[in-house]
Amino acid sequence: MTSTPTAGTRPDDVRRHNRAALLRRLHVDGPATRAKLATALGLNRSTIKALVDGLAEDGVVEERVPAQRSGAGRPSLLVLPQPQAAVVLAIDIRVDRAAMALVGIGGQILGRDSWRVREEKRREPREVFTKIMDCYGPLIAEEDASPVAVGVSVPGVVRHADGFVHEAPNLHWSDVPLGAWLSHALKLPVHMGNDGELGALAEHLRGAARAVDDMVYVSAEVGVGGGVISNGVSLRGAGGHHIGEVGHMVVRPGGRQCYCGSKGCWETEVGESALCRALGLEEDSPVGAIVAELRALAARGEAELERLDEFTEWLALGLGNVVNLLCPQLVVLGDLFTALPAPVVERVERKVRESSLVSRALGGTRVVTSKLGSDANLLGAAELAFETVLAGW
Repeated sequence: MTSTPTAGTRPDDVRRHNRAALLRRLHVDGPATRAKLATALGLNRSTIKALVDGLAEDGVVEERVPAQRSGAGRPSLLVLPQPQAAVVLAIDIRVDRAAMALVGIGGQILGRDSWRVREEKRREPREVFTKIMDCYGPLIAEEDASPVAVGVSVPGVVRHADGFVHEAPNLHWSDVPLGAWLSHALKLPVHMGNDGELGALAEHLRGAARAVDDMVYVSAEVGVGGGVISNGVSLRGAGGHHIGEVGHMVVRPGGRQCYCGSKGCWETEVGESALCRALGLEEDSPVGAIVAELRALAARGEAELERLDEFTEWLALGLGNVVNLLCPQLVVLGDLFTALPAPVVERVERKVRESSLVSRALGGTRVVTSKLGSDANLLGAAELAFETVLAGW
């Protein structure tokens, strides 16, 4: 969200504010005509012309004739952001793999790399940091791009101010100054966040929740995490820490032991291992095997989906609690949850609507699956980095 310049603001500050707002609009919503930009930003056409001309001279945007024309007469030119004008490095660290990508203005992924970290030694903090540095040079050389900021997604409790990872239980990390390591080594500003928070940000800006200002993102891998968008912005708690450790909400007191040290956490009933148990697979089965079994189950018909009844009950119970607490218009299910058969998702949505007082008051909270899939965290990390990059234009 952008603020409005107040009375007494210097002309140069107003120009910078308007320039950043215009570029942000193009970055998030894509190409637009000058007329549409004027309407969206509440600026007159002469101001828009000056801003677009200035950004074009700097190589940040260009204007083109639209590929598809409608109506008679000369078509209005579209203003497009130039992806290479500002590039960020996005990093997504997970329990079994890590990925990095160069992302340009407009959210375009220019190049990427990924590697497995399933073995415990390979996901030790120093090993992950070393691998990032090993892959960084070849990636920027291949794409001939120089990033101006870094965004990092981590499945744990992260301090936004400096990227200090207090705890990432499923990675077995504790008190890791990853942000400081990367900032020192890359000589770039580094912005870090929790994976659920950044997944929510990506879905809000580029995925299933683009038109929704109040939403919750819940994703499952080894653990279960979440993020909250409230009034169009990421909701954070004390000290700037994220809100959304929904996987460690206790739903079954005295239940299974969780990585976090507690028992009966929601993720012990709906996480990767729980889904394996429901499907009759070994608990350490790879994600590919889980997805293949879910697809096979769906293909055999709804009668076969009864095997997921208990899993569905636990998923709906936890989501009902989340909806009652946070009052979202929309719940987006990410990562492994995106492979759930459509009838299962529909049943979960129905149960949440029936059991949640808040959902009934809202006329029924919708539950959908992610449109971004495994790229949600990566794109969210990029958006976190872009927040300051675009504000500086």
